[in-house]
Amino acid sequence: MNTSVAAVETVGLGKRYRRTWGLQDCSFTLPQGRVAALVGPNGAGKSTLLRMLAGISTPSAGTINVLGQSPRTQSVEALARVAYLDQDRPLYNDFRVEEILRFGRELNPRWDEVRAHRHLEELRISLTSRIGKLSGGQQAQVALTMCLAKRPELLLLDEPVAALDPLAREDLMQILLESVEENGTTVLLSSHAVADLATVCDYVIFLSASRVQFAGELDHVLAVHRLLVGPVGTESTSLDEATIISSITAGRQSTLLVRCEQPLLDPAREVLEPTLEEIVLAYLRADASAAYDRSEPRRRMRRGAPNDISVVQ
Repeated sequence: MNTSVAAVETVGLGKRYRRTWGLQDCSFTLPQGRVAALVGPNGAGKSTLLRMLAGISTPSAGTINVLGQSPRTQSVEALARVAYLDQDRPLYNDFRVEEILRFGRELNPRWDEVRAHRHLEELRISLTSRIGKLSGGQQAQVALTMCLAKRPELLLLDEPVAALDPLAREDLMQILLESVEENGTTVLLSSHAVADLATVCDYVIFLSASRVQFAGELDHVLAVHRLLVGPVGTESTSLDEATIISSITAGRQSTLLVRCEQPLLDPAREVLEPTLEEIVLAYLRADASAAYDRSEPRRRMRRGAPNDISVVQ
C-alpha cells in the first residue's frame, strides 16, 4: 500500500443527467487511512459521487483518481482494492447466505473467508438462511460482511446504517474502526445519522446544491466554526471577518453559526464550540432557505400575485 497516494482525489468532477447536474465542480482530496463522513441534504449528489468513485457511473466532467488510478480502467487489480455498498444493498433474495459468500470467494482474490464467517457468527446470522427471509438490518450486515471480506483499501458505504437499530449502528462503527486499525482501510460513508458519524469520523465532506461546500479534517472543521449566542439585534464588528452560515431567533435571543479562519472574540455574544451535528444542521438549514428563495418567484406567479419584472423573468 502506497500511503503517499491519496485514497481519493477529484478535480472539477461533475455528473450531468440531461439538463440537470447531479454533481458539479466537485474537488477534494481524501488521504488514506481516514474514516470520512459524506454529509448533505437529499439530492445533493452523495450517491452520485460514490457511484463514480466505485466506477459504476462515468463522470461528465473533471477528473477522478482512486488509489492513484482512474476508476474507468476497471482492471481486476483496481476492482479488488475497492468495495462499495449501495444504499439498496442488492442481494439475491432466493440465495442462502453461504451461497452469497461463495460468490465473494470466487470473485475476489483477497477474500478473507475466516473474517466473513466470524463476523456473521458474531451477528448470529445462519449461513443456511435465505437472504429474503432475513430482516432489513440482517441483510445490511450480510452486505457489509461481503465488503469487509474483500479486505479493501477503500470502502465506500452509501447509507450503511439506515436499516440498523442503535445497537447495530454502534457495532458497525466499531467494526469500521477495527478495519482501519488492522488493515489501514480508508472509509468514506454517507449517512444522515450525524451523531453516529461524529464518534468515528476524522474527515468531513459536505455536499450541497451539487457542490462541495467544505472538505477537511474534522478537527479543522470544528475549529473554524463557532456558535454566537446573544440578544436579538446585537451589533458587532467581530463578524466582519466571519461568514454567517445560519441564524436562528427564539424570543429575544439569536443564535448564529459562523465560519471564520481566525480566532473569534465577541464581547457582545457568548462564543461556543459547535458539535459536528450542529454544523451540519446549520448548513442544511441554509441550503433549505436558499432553495426556498430560488422557488419563491415561481410560487408567487402560480398564486396569481402581481408580477415584479425585476424579480420574475
